[in-house]
Amino acid sequence: MKTTIFEKIKELEGISLMSKHEQLVNGIINAINDKVVVQGSILPSVNVMVKEIGFARKTIVKAYNDLKERGIVESKNRLGYFITNEATDQKVKIAVLLYAFHTFQEIFYNNFRDACGENIQIDIYFHHNNVEIYETLLSNIRGRYGMYVVAPIHHSLSKKILSQFPPDKLLLVDRYEAVGPEYSYIAQEFEQSTYKVLNVLKESIQQFDEFILFFRDNSDYPFGAKVAFEKFIEDNGIKGSVQHKYVAGDVKKGTVYLTIGDTDLWRILKDAQEQGLEIGKDIGILSNNDSPVKEIVNGGITTYFSDFEDMALKAAKYIQSKNAIQEILPIKLSRRKSL
Repeated sequence: MKTTIFEKIKELEGISLMSKHEQLVNGIINAINDKVVVQGSILPSVNVMVKEIGFARKTIVKAYNDLKERGIVESKNRLGYFITNEATDQKVKIAVLLYAFHTFQEIFYNNFRDACGENIQIDIYFHHNNVEIYETLLSNIRGRYGMYVVAPIHHSLSKKILSQFPPDKLLLVDRYEAVGPEYSYIAQEFEQSTYKVLNVLKESIQQFDEFILFFRDNSDYPFGAKVAFEKFIEDNGIKGSVQHKYVAGDVKKGTVYLTIGDTDLWRILKDAQEQGLEIGKDIGILSNNDSPVKEIVNGGITTYFSDFEDMALKAAKYIQSKNAIQEILPIKLSRRKSL
């Protein structure tokens, strides 16, 4: 006669120090390992479990949710709980959704992965600041993971999309999005912090004739940085402008350049070298986000940035402890030869 999942659970009755929750979780895991249930199998409903096993409803729900967090079980509205993964040795399955694999987000991901440990599975996705991709990805992964770490798009649909996730399963990183007071986040702030950085650098900026920001609308560039730049040049009577992108060959002596994306930065440096312009003397450069390359190229590029390694460690701590966190990271300034 075929063994049932109820028998696998009851086999663990009386084992010393094992709670009813642990008995239920381990019984289901044993049932999966012994092929009593397989991927795609539907688990007994909570009501059936109550009748067959005699445990309280909250104990059964807690056990099913534990298995969901490990990525072993998935719940579907009105259909019940299903086995979605037979790899029962993993503890938690996490989905990470970022903008793209920029250098600073690579720093975040690598440090987050290392801090989480070996027994946690992390699947990474990218939305590229495209709200349709963003919505589709979040819809497809919802309910399939134990935890979600998301860099949100600032969009009118974002709150509606993100509020479909339980607050204790979702952590917002990189950008702040007002989903609700119960949601956790570790984010950057751009408008006030950029203005503060520019004020610190004001004397150096004023030594040049012109100040230019390269900013692409409809990109993942932080809009607050543009607002801060425009306010700064107006408040201080500085000749300046916002341009969509750097045009090859347009580097001009006596100009300070503020770059958000690294593509503009590398093109400016290339043209400056070809024209014999000295970085920090003939032209000034301020770059958003730091990297080891910016520390050494052309004697060092001045940068302002949030600490993505710190963000990653705090995110991993949240995953492990589940203690709510709501933190805006401070902006750091590294002054180097370029400004």
